[in-house]
Amino acid sequence: MRGAVPRLSLTLLAAESGARLCAIIHYLVRGQLGWFGLTIACLVPGYAAQLLSILWFRADGHPPGCWLLALHLLQLGLWKRSSNQGGHPGTVTLCRYWDVLRAEAGGGAGQALARLGDVCVLRLLEALLQTLPHLLLQAYVVVAVDPAGFIPGVSAGLSLLSLAWALVSYSHFTCLLKPGHLSPPAAVILCLLLWRTGMLGTRVLALVLFARLYSFWVFAVAGVHWLLMSFWLGAQQTDIVAQPCRWRLFNCLLGAVYVFCYINVRPGPSKSRVAVFYAVST
Repeated sequence: MRGAVPRLSLTLLAAESGARLCAIIHYLVRGQLGWFGLTIACLVPGYAAQLLSILWFRADGHPPGCWLLALHLLQLGLWKRSSNQGGHPGTVTLCRYWDVLRAEAGGGAGQALARLGDVCVLRLLEALLQTLPHLLLQAYVVVAVDPAGFIPGVSAGLSLLSLAWALVSYSHFTCLLKPGHLSPPAAVILCLLLWRTGMLGTRVLALVLFARLYSFWVFAVAGVHWLLMSFWLGAQQTDIVAQPCRWRLFNCLLGAVYVFCYINVRPGPSKSRVAVFYAVST
């Protein structure tokens, strides 16, 4: 699996971005300005990941230049990221997904892991904030508006696969962080991808079908689920965020994510937490 995770991540990111662009052009050419506007609007939350990337530059004492700001404005910050590379901790070097591959090829395991961590975290954030809304929108178009729509269907399928892989690559990175843990074999990665894809696909399909039948009542169902997950997270007393206000905000945001998928945020065995999650979600 050496180099396979960043390589596949880069491929899926390019494919998803290309399919999204095709969907935007598709709606514009067909004069479906409503769906065109909503598809464009799904891009806006993705700037949170770009903003975080810029803030990482500033926190390391390296204010980004105009050209780097332009890249982030075009939402290409994930293709060109910052990370520490030896020397003083404040020294910042630029890297891309292919820089991770180059670091791995050169044998710099620690350097490659640090760079992989940057892009995995940013990609997961971007996927949850941007890819997930786009997936819901395109899935609704295919199910309720244009069942024969090829381009929206392809865009939804690639978004689903890209989101599932973002979750898998993040889990892969957290596994590498544990002492004595090696990269999981390809069969394990494939099983994780199938699990994430199936879980996300069924949940998205269920919400889309519910929205088609009951319209805005889907927001009430999702809202109840979000509240239950948020209170459950608060009861676990996660210590990832220390400040009380930010801790509550973190639980609320993660509770919204738990409407669709489970992300382990606490160290140690998670079998009981996963069981509770599926018991409530089912």
